[in-house]
Amino acid sequence: MCSILGIFGLQPGDDVQALRRHALELSQRQRHRGPDWSGVHLDDGAILVHERLAIVDPAGGSQPLHSADGDLALAVNGEIYNHRELEQSLAQDYAFQTGSDCEVINALYRQREDIGQWLNTLNGIFAFALWDRARQRFVIARDPIGVCPLYWGHDRDGRLCVASEMKALADTCADVAQFPPGHYYDSDVDELVRYYERPWREHAATDGVEVSRQELREAFERAVHRQLMSDVPYGVLLSGGLDSSLVAAVAARFARKRIEDNDTTEAWWPRLHSFAIGLEGSPDLAAAQVAAKALGTVHHGFTYTFEEGLDALPEVIRHIETFDVTTIRASTPMFLLARRIKAMGVKMALSGEGSDEVFGGYLYFHKAPDAREFHAETVRKLDALHNYDCLRANKSMMAWGVEPRVPFLDVEFLDVAMRMDAAHKMVRPGPGGRPIEKAILREAFEGYLPDEILWRQKEQFSDGVGYGWIDGLKAHAQAQISDRVFAAAASRFPVNPPQTKEAYLYRHLFEQFFPGVACAQTVPGGKSIACSSPAAIAWDAAFAKMADPSGRAVAGVHEAAL
Repeated sequence: MCSILGIFGLQPGDDVQALRRHALELSQRQRHRGPDWSGVHLDDGAILVHERLAIVDPAGGSQPLHSADGDLALAVNGEIYNHRELEQSLAQDYAFQTGSDCEVINALYRQREDIGQWLNTLNGIFAFALWDRARQRFVIARDPIGVCPLYWGHDRDGRLCVASEMKALADTCADVAQFPPGHYYDSDVDELVRYYERPWREHAATDGVEVSRQELREAFERAVHRQLMSDVPYGVLLSGGLDSSLVAAVAARFARKRIEDNDTTEAWWPRLHSFAIGLEGSPDLAAAQVAAKALGTVHHGFTYTFEEGLDALPEVIRHIETFDVTTIRASTPMFLLARRIKAMGVKMALSGEGSDEVFGGYLYFHKAPDAREFHAETVRKLDALHNYDCLRANKSMMAWGVEPRVPFLDVEFLDVAMRMDAAHKMVRPGPGGRPIEKAILREAFEGYLPDEILWRQKEQFSDGVGYGWIDGLKAHAQAQISDRVFAAAASRFPVNPPQTKEAYLYRHLFEQFFPGVACAQTVPGGKSIACSSPAAIAWDAAFAKMADPSGRAVAGVHEAAL
């Protein structure tokens, strides 16, 4: 995973060398995402800059990627896991110039006219800008769920700019905005098009559909196996919760063989390393140790102090580009963990994001009244994921040049897990009769993990690193923000005004790095509470009064499990 920056719409008379220098300066602001190499493409119509984090084909594969005739220039942030299958399925030969997994995008563009059709064949995480010099045409696209970030806007001369992170465009594009997931833009038609549509978005398409536990398990195993594609040292994030533990358990089964050689040779790094972080005595550190021992991973459990987390807050907010309370709480320990991982020479880590959205794992799903409502909420959560957990995982890890991968959001796995009737996902009694979320997922992996991990109650990451983290943040904000200052929150921040003093503190820090209305509008909502959606409030009116996004705040669910 890397960073991209593009400027399109250059005109005769533009000082292209000055624009090139400007593009390089903007791209340097996101070089933490790609510290291994920089590449530039410049012609009379476009500038593309790429900062590379080399994961596949580190000796080659530098970007922008060009066609043999030089007409196509492609800058990609991401990974295409099924690139070999796509290369073998091409209707005509294509002269590949590198071993990069992303170069297949050039081949597909050259051979298939329907952009949406070939985008839907990609299994991966990506955000890219492709320039066709011969046709003076460019295409911009983002992966279906929005695992990879992407922003765009217009500079003061009307040129279209695109970048992996907002910080590269914030003071250049007054209209900077997120590029939406699952969409592409084609300059030939000047239109933003949604290409990722699935029948399972509607409950009617899933009504009565059963997916066996074996099919679910095998689909997830294939997803993890695909995403182990790497030519550099990698590991797994292991909080000791269900989701990260399942990722680690499956990865451990494949780690000894090299995926790039179709599992025929020994892996370059056959021992799987796992990583966890928390305050001293945190629930996650203890659970991660249990899971790691059972799985046989080389485990690294790190601690941080509350003061170290507090010191990192401004830098965390600058990197993750949001003032969302839940996201900042969880991003800070992940940011600190990524720094530790980077110091050990690891450049890629698998993580468990997405499972709670797919299977209704948040504690408020205990209140869901029926399968239709349950399913609609999972779709809504998936649609919003790019603003929350995907943003957190990607930007807090990539702040240190560590690429996160998320097998639960693999598009083939999603098609299996989301076509299942949500009646099979709803909360039901687990061992001992206690109601438990994600029972079907737990049942699909019986025997993979110790029961104390397989049936562990949901903890939000920001809770699991230690309850003192959230409690300390709230106390710190209470001491820093006076009642008088907080009373004027709506007038100072008219766009999505903060609802708590903690939210006010984060908004104040965000504005220092990202002033202006457009930047504020890239962050959705004023309350970032997992259970503040209209659907959840309809399930239980008490949710409407909640101003704390901690999982512990879901009264009668979390406490009952302790």
